[in-house]
Amino acid sequence: MKMKWLIVALLIMGIILIGIYVNNQDASVETPIVLEKETDDIQKNALPIPELLVDSNPDEQIAEYYINAQYGTSNFIEGKQTATLGYNGDYLGPVIKVSRGEAVRMHVKNDLDETTSVHWHGLVVPGTADGGPHQVIPSKATWEPSFTINQPAATLWFHPHVIGTTAIQVYNGLAGMIIVEDENSKALNLPDDYGINDIPLIIQDRSFNREGAFVYRDNMMDGAVGDQVLVNGAITPNLVVQKVKMRFRVLNGANASNFTLRLENDHAFHQIASDGGLLESPLLTEELFITPGERAEIIIDFSIYDTGDVIKLLNENERVMTFIVGEDADDLTEIPERLAMIEKMDENLASSTKTITLDGMGHMVTLNGSAFDMNRIDDDVALGTMEVWEITTRASMMMRSPGHPFHIHGTQFQVLSRDGNPPYLNEQGWKDTVYVYSNETVKIIVKFEYEGLFMYHCHILEHEEAGMMGQLEVK
Repeated sequence: MKMKWLIVALLIMGIILIGIYVNNQDASVETPIVLEKETDDIQKNALPIPELLVDSNPDEQIAEYYINAQYGTSNFIEGKQTATLGYNGDYLGPVIKVSRGEAVRMHVKNDLDETTSVHWHGLVVPGTADGGPHQVIPSKATWEPSFTINQPAATLWFHPHVIGTTAIQVYNGLAGMIIVEDENSKALNLPDDYGINDIPLIIQDRSFNREGAFVYRDNMMDGAVGDQVLVNGAITPNLVVQKVKMRFRVLNGANASNFTLRLENDHAFHQIASDGGLLESPLLTEELFITPGERAEIIIDFSIYDTGDVIKLLNENERVMTFIVGEDADDLTEIPERLAMIEKMDENLASSTKTITLDGMGHMVTLNGSAFDMNRIDDDVALGTMEVWEITTRASMMMRSPGHPFHIHGTQFQVLSRDGNPPYLNEQGWKDTVYVYSNETVKIIVKFEYEGLFMYHCHILEHEEAGMMGQLEVK
């Protein structure tokens, strides 16, 4: 029996190695370009700030937005053009700002030559409005979902979710940010002047060839990992900041890469929010670990620096972007000791406990022992009931999986524990994506407020597409 399993393991290893070899052979045709990351021209490499999408409806209770998924051309590398995708532009998309209680009408047109969809990642909405693989938008067609915002202030995002093309469409540029406000967030006196002291940071990694084209390389193990880090679609950009408190809405929009962000001088900053909204209290920290699909809001106080200081934001030891400290300015904003009141869900009131096992690496992945099937409903959930989910990443027999970011559509959940220990301080608010380390079990509590079909999956996009995904029906 041991010999049988050894043979199976060797066969699996052989298949993986062949895949890596073939993948590397393909990549050698388009050798990624290595870029010089430093620049002396601050304005030339200024951080792009996505535009706020204009609400086309004059009714204060109704927000109406028009979004086009389209082809574009972008200039990431001086003198070279890159074919890209974007929403209402060449790369990435505008920021959509909505308020709790608003009725929202979306008009999403697909100007691509292939199908797409738009998933509102983190929005608590009915299944028919979720934008998952059941709401595919054919080429040249328009999808018009409507829903009401019924959740706390938060930083969310939107991106495609079509079976087979999600990873490459996101890699090529289809992603954008959503900002939800509520009465509490508006009253806190946090930095909230968009584009001035409230800035989105959409962080991704990409590879380029010497002609400037994207090189999409799925390395068969960890998903598509790039050589260059982009922020809002720019490689290691610069941002001139005044000596004030600055709020940054950080989104890990990478296909597969985790980021560990810190300031070059290891100065502390405050994290004020996680995926689903504000934390109860600000958390003073020196680094932010953020995995694909997760968001965090942080505040950096630049008043402690001198005019002319240059501070780098690093991922591990690699530069992500640079802050250049400008002049003094009036700053009436504050970081209050209390940010929000989060009603804790009572585990004793849960109707059931479910087990989710994430297994495998590369293209050989499963969720609870099966690969995703659109024609199979993996779970039924009763509307409005609380459930406890125990999510485990199982290490493979031959190789240790580093872990998986786990995401549930259409809801927000709370993390109860990690291997029986309390969750990290910065994940004790609302979440929709949580990282599960190898051989770790994360326990969450979740409740669905709307009916419909919803996905749950690893947010390494290549793992999701390879089958590490299930679907449930709430009714």
